[in-house]
Amino acid sequence: MLLDSASMYFRAFFGVPDRFHGVDGTPTNAVRGFLDAITRCITTFSPDELVACWDDDWRPAFRVAAIPSYKAHRVASGSDDAVAGVTPEEEVPDALQVQEPVMRDVLAAVGIARAGSPGFEADDVIAQYARTHPGPVDIVTGDRDLFQLVDDARRVRVVYTAKGMNNLQLATDQWLEAKYGVRGADYADMSLLRGDSSDGLPGVPGIGEKTAAGLVTTFGSVAGIMTAARDGDPRLRAGLRTKLLDHSDYVGAAETVVRLDHDVPVPDPGPLPRSPADPAALVDLTDRYDLSGPVGRLLAALG
Repeated sequence: MLLDSASMYFRAFFGVPDRFHGVDGTPTNAVRGFLDAITRCITTFSPDELVACWDDDWRPAFRVAAIPSYKAHRVASGSDDAVAGVTPEEEVPDALQVQEPVMRDVLAAVGIARAGSPGFEADDVIAQYARTHPGPVDIVTGDRDLFQLVDDARRVRVVYTAKGMNNLQLATDQWLEAKYGVRGADYADMSLLRGDSSDGLPGVPGIGEKTAAGLVTTFGSVAGIMTAARDGDPRLRAGLRTKLLDHSDYVGAAETVVRLDHDVPVPDPGPLPRSPADPAALVDLTDRYDLSGPVGRLLAALG
């Protein structure tokens, strides 16, 4: 089981009331919600291995170089986006930012594997594990980007949290075909053409989700679509052909940004722990941040 940690703890931060605090006043609503979400995943799906995948770099340089607008709207005000080799800070609420170290410390004390990789996002880390693990693999996320990893043949699916942890949806190839008209293997092609405003990816103007899915179904891939546009394939309407050719630079650049096919070094997660890795540290964290409820539920699920 691979956790898209930021997706989960952002959702917890905005979904759990902000009345929870540690003894020093540190807010803990995201910590509590994140731990309870992990507990729900363990009790519902019984994974043998579990990795909390982390954004070591939320806006990698190679993606920004390809498309400068990538996540540009999420850069924190006053953060320098021009310093070579320095990733600007993401716009994160202060009350959430102070909780991220607590989450990392609790995961370490429990013994739950956490993995990131310098220069890459959690999505890239998840993709690396999903590609190399024999399966089955469950990916827990509220973001659609990871639908491209779904593969029924290899038993890779997405546990989709967009409607909340009490209404999880299982994204398989069949589910994706019913919802979007494409399978997991073709999702990145469709997404690339459609664009994604939440990531600052404009897509090809005038090509929405249904049109993009239809093009992928007809021509097989973005490469096939662009070949058809250049060759004047009669199955491609003149207006669509013009749009594609006018934005061919974007289409080419977006391949690097959208596709999760980069080679990312990741550690072996090892088996899911059945008892805390550092009991003393966990007791200290539990007392300091008043986490007896969520930590107790997590330990009970592990045991």
